[in-house]
Amino acid sequence: MAETNQCPPNTFYIEVSGAGLPEVDGLFVPSTAPPTKSESGTVSSLGYWNGKMAWDRADGKSARSPAISYSNSYRSWRICRLDGHLAYDMTCDDDLPPTDREWHVYKKGVAPAPKLVLHHFDPRQPCPKPNVVFVLGGPGAGKGTMCELAESQLGWTHLSTGDLLRDEQQSGGPTAAIIDKFITAGQLVPNEIIVTLLKDAMERVTRTTGKINFLLDGFPRSLANLEAWYEIFGRDSELPKMLYFECPYAVLEKRVLARAKYSGRSDDNVDSLKLRFDTYKAETLPTVELFKSLQKCIEIDTSLDRQTVYALVASQLAEYTDPQCTAKPLSERAEMLLGLRPFPSKEK
Repeated sequence: MAETNQCPPNTFYIEVSGAGLPEVDGLFVPSTAPPTKSESGTVSSLGYWNGKMAWDRADGKSARSPAISYSNSYRSWRICRLDGHLAYDMTCDDDLPPTDREWHVYKKGVAPAPKLVLHHFDPRQPCPKPNVVFVLGGPGAGKGTMCELAESQLGWTHLSTGDLLRDEQQSGGPTAAIIDKFITAGQLVPNEIIVTLLKDAMERVTRTTGKINFLLDGFPRSLANLEAWYEIFGRDSELPKMLYFECPYAVLEKRVLARAKYSGRSDDNVDSLKLRFDTYKAETLPTVELFKSLQKCIEIDTSLDRQTVYALVASQLAEYTDPQCTAKPLSERAEMLLGLRPFPSKEK
């Protein structure tokens, strides 16, 4: 028997789209059906059915409540039509309706089966504010490595503006054509587009995963970047703190040349590094100095060994890091990034 006090509240929302039966599409909210004995004899609590979370249509039009539920008898998740007849099902024992597999078209359904997206927050309401930390440093300072470690080991989300721009281009998103135009012309993409991509990515991650901790790798690269941040997020919002990776040029050069052996990056050479570093000093360091003046900048010496640097980064993020993430053992990938084990040889 599923008792209310034994089940955590159902706080998830499900968005259904692309069904061959359009009436199935829409937003589904945690069920408010009262405790009822199901076909298998289980007494379900509020927001649950057969001991698993359940959902009603947000528009309240379905004749069946809940409209998305789990059947113990058939060991499957089910989605019903407006008239209450079942339209789609998925045979499995997952705790939540699967979002990564194709559903089966049931007797009263019509192909294609819909896609499901699970929201951790009500999509009709504003998204919770993200907890952001800016990460800046010269080329080769270790930004990518430390952000990857923080993502895999500490549960933070690592966002890179370069990756977001490439993803937008490849997916043909709303601003893909504009981005192509600027890049083709050898010009910088407008700051407003970059910050909007960051904002949209953070909201998407928060709604679909529940995560609100973000590391923005290489942002803000300039005071113009920061100005666009103010324009999008508002001047009244508190400015995030910054982790500034300080590293002598000689060390950066040594690292970049070592990385060039396997990175495949066309800019991993001495001449490109000097140009990138000169640009960094001219455009990015004034931003760092501003954050220092505002006492929002944490300086970390990344010329130290990687284990020491990671420990310093982890300590700065500890306030917002889930203790369970902090306590978990290092993965193989993390040990490689920290130099505790070698990377796999590419030789046959």
